[in-house]
Amino acid sequence: MSQRLASTPLSVLDLAPIVQGGTASDAFRNTLDLARHAEEWDYKRYWVAEHHNISGIASAATAVVIGYIAGGTTRIRVGAGGIMLPNHAPLIIAEQFGTLESLYQCRIDLGLGRAPGGDQRTAQALRRKLGSSGDTFPQDLMELLSYFRAAVPGQAVRAVPGEGLNVPIWLLGSSDFSARLAAELGLPFAFASHFAPDYLFAALDLYRTHFKPSEWLDKPHVMIGVNLFAAETDKEAHRLFTSLQQAFLNLIRGHPGPLPPPVDRMDGHWNPAERPHVDRMTRVSVVGSPATVQRGLESLIDATGADELMLTGQIFDHQARLRSFQIAADARKAASSEQPTEPDLPGQPADPLHPQAPSPESIRGSLPR
Repeated sequence: MSQRLASTPLSVLDLAPIVQGGTASDAFRNTLDLARHAEEWDYKRYWVAEHHNISGIASAATAVVIGYIAGGTTRIRVGAGGIMLPNHAPLIIAEQFGTLESLYQCRIDLGLGRAPGGDQRTAQALRRKLGSSGDTFPQDLMELLSYFRAAVPGQAVRAVPGEGLNVPIWLLGSSDFSARLAAELGLPFAFASHFAPDYLFAALDLYRTHFKPSEWLDKPHVMIGVNLFAAETDKEAHRLFTSLQQAFLNLIRGHPGPLPPPVDRMDGHWNPAERPHVDRMTRVSVVGSPATVQRGLESLIDATGADELMLTGQIFDHQARLRSFQIAADARKAASSEQPTEPDLPGQPADPLHPQAPSPESIRGSLPR
């Protein structure tokens, strides 16, 4: 087994889930508590995501939530995973994140996405142009990047605060569009494999093949999203996982809502046509006991060559959620103290979704058929 887990940073992606029977206030308190624990457990980043008109996600005002988290922590990097740029004027984002960077120096990340983060009616309510499909994303991105550079004489529009600040910008994606753009501009790339894994390998290959060194980055840097559900036993972890399965099932049916509590079995909750859709969306998931989780994370790193893992866990019970992230952090520490029993073999990395590892069940599903 590879020992790369020991040297691969782990980070947290938090959707600030609103659970059934809970409130947004509860979600924010839980978010800050998890962020403080993640900092203690040496997670590198803590990102929140922009979503709108979804009653189970509280992080719509993403920059506000980032400020709340950064103000309640001291070391961990805090950022957006991501801001949906088509929803905003680039100047507004430059000012917001320039403000955050000025308040919490050297701790703020800005991940950018091309999707609207909601349905079409929500997009219209956000004042986006009718019929817009993100076609202006590259131009908007270049405008945003320009606001973070030092102002030049005669510049008519400036981001204050913002100009001259080093706010790391990531491109996020679930297809080849952002992978190609990130490669062209020499930006770090994060793939949303925690809910849209189909093009994971194609996107990473495109990004690495076409990457051009830049003022921001001299070589490709990849982070992948991973659903994490860890518990003391495989059985309990799989039970916790049913909350996410139900959430995706509700999304497929067109009525997303608060995060439901776990159930013992999904049989009877979905029909034979729905299950494959949920399984496909949740394919990049590591679910199990501490030993299973360590093997699963190692397999994903070996398979994708990821430079970082961004772990997310839509777990109903807050204490169980804390424990899940603690188990992953402990797995990374355990990997650093282990010696490989045999050398890694040369050649192509293993397929993470058919891992050649002691516990194939640690990663669910299979490659797209």
